[in-house]
Amino acid sequence: MKWTLLIAVCTLVTSATAAPEAATASAKDTAMARLDSFMRELQSLEADFEQQLRDGQGRLIEQSSGKLAMHRPNRFRWDYQEPHAQTIVADGQRLWLYDPDLEQVTVRPLEQTLAGTPAMLLSGEGDLRTSFRVEKIEKRGAVEWLTLLPTRHDTDFKRVKLALRGNALEAMELADKLGQTTALEFRNVRRNPAIDAARFAFKPPAGVDVIGDAGKQSP
Repeated sequence: MKWTLLIAVCTLVTSATAAPEAATASAKDTAMARLDSFMRELQSLEADFEQQLRDGQGRLIEQSSGKLAMHRPNRFRWDYQEPHAQTIVADGQRLWLYDPDLEQVTVRPLEQTLAGTPAMLLSGEGDLRTSFRVEKIEKRGAVEWLTLLPTRHDTDFKRVKLALRGNALEAMELADKLGQTTALEFRNVRRNPAIDAARFAFKPPAGVDVIGDAGKQSP
């Protein structure tokens, strides 16, 4: 599901990969320190993204692209533009998924939805060290790839890989329990831009079916 993919930022590095090193206690501490460095002073983010979904044999299933915006805590927006329009908005309390082709909006409680997911990485909530553990660290040129495993067993994914260059997140890969892998590349990244709060408000368009408890509408 697309909501499990939410967040992050830039270009997938294709340089040669060095041999992975075992995630020793020291390496794990270093990896979490790198994540802490990335998160430090991160308040907002904007970027363009391209996304590829592949099956267990590496065959391309779906390719899409669009724009994202994020503001901590717990506000983000993904606008898928190609090949099909779809909008995902977190307004701080709820997660909205709008599919214009289906004329349908699905709404869920945000806290319940984020728990233990990759979205929590940028949401500004939760403790990374209790939700994820480091499996290994790889070097691809100047980029460090961190492989994280969820500590919860009730998630839709089994592994998330983050590519860090300095304090910038350049790419993300997610492997789900069905054997599929989603790769995200980010471009035109802006760290800590001013973003109008209205971008994180959502009101279902007139005439669409709403699945879930919309409650009080966002202003």
